[in-house]
Amino acid sequence: MRDRGDGGPAVEVRNLRRVYRVKAGERVALDSVSFSVEQGELFGILGPNGAGKTTLVRVLSTLLHPTSGTARVLGLDVVGGQRQLRRRIGILFGGERGLYTRVTARQNLRYFAGLYGIPRRTADPRIDRLLHDVGLADRADEKVETYSRGMKQRLHLARVLVHDPDIVFLDEPTIGLDPIVAREVRRLITGLPQRGKTVLLTSHYMFEAEALCRRVMVVDSGHVVALDTPEALRRGHPDMACVDVDLLESAPDVEARMRRLVGAEGAVSLRTEGERQILTVQSTKGADLVPELHHALADCRLGVVSVREPTLEDVYVRLVSESRHGAAGRAPERTGR
Repeated sequence: MRDRGDGGPAVEVRNLRRVYRVKAGERVALDSVSFSVEQGELFGILGPNGAGKTTLVRVLSTLLHPTSGTARVLGLDVVGGQRQLRRRIGILFGGERGLYTRVTARQNLRYFAGLYGIPRRTADPRIDRLLHDVGLADRADEKVETYSRGMKQRLHLARVLVHDPDIVFLDEPTIGLDPIVAREVRRLITGLPQRGKTVLLTSHYMFEAEALCRRVMVVDSGHVVALDTPEALRRGHPDMACVDVDLLESAPDVEARMRRLVGAEGAVSLRTEGERQILTVQSTKGADLVPELHHALADCRLGVVSVREPTLEDVYVRLVSESRHGAAGRAPERTGR
């Protein structure tokens, strides 16, 4: 990796603000965001839709100018140094755009290598290696229009790496992929720091961030809500227990009833897994909540009710809930080092 040369962080952000002009006036996408990422780190950026994740990636990758504040990547300002910086970063946005589908995977990678001025004698062996690494060597000379979505996403990853960037921005890299393909893409991402790359990953999948990232930053409404290792974030909520309830049939207003039960200090979520509906209730009451829960849901058909320790996803739900309801104010940045 061609580092900064001074041992400093790969990314330094201070008081970053980004405002969009809209018909109604202004929309603040990022507000007073500050954090840093070490060289060779796999760093996660988590948050709900509209939290500011993609805007942050676009600013750091020089695609958007900040409204105020500073952002430096590899020691270069994202505004003043964008020309030098663009040769040293790779960007993957979720979706299938960005590839030429009527030519082959190998031709795609040769084209993108040419855009970076990489000579053919250097590009061709690198392309062969990348196609092997992403599992496309046996389909390298077939047109991309014949590829599945998962194959296209793996080709996207090869495209991002074709010019050997120092920093890779991955925005929702596994969204919409089937579980087998998503697992393979995550395996490829895990190997990037071992090749000297710094990786900034945005994701909606908490288990993905917990498995891949050394540290994660939770953002909501343009603010940093928390920043630490996944383990430290879990340890930081010792008062929280989670109760999972299998709902055997749809129940009216079940989420509203649970929110009334736990009050402002708790959180409630309902998800579907196959044919099952699972209600998760977070509360400081722990196992003591179970009798109250049974009483509140006396007219519902319940399956297994279990109490467990919180996961990163549970902590994330609580942090976002507190952020939106102002229960705990804005959490200070913690480096997790």
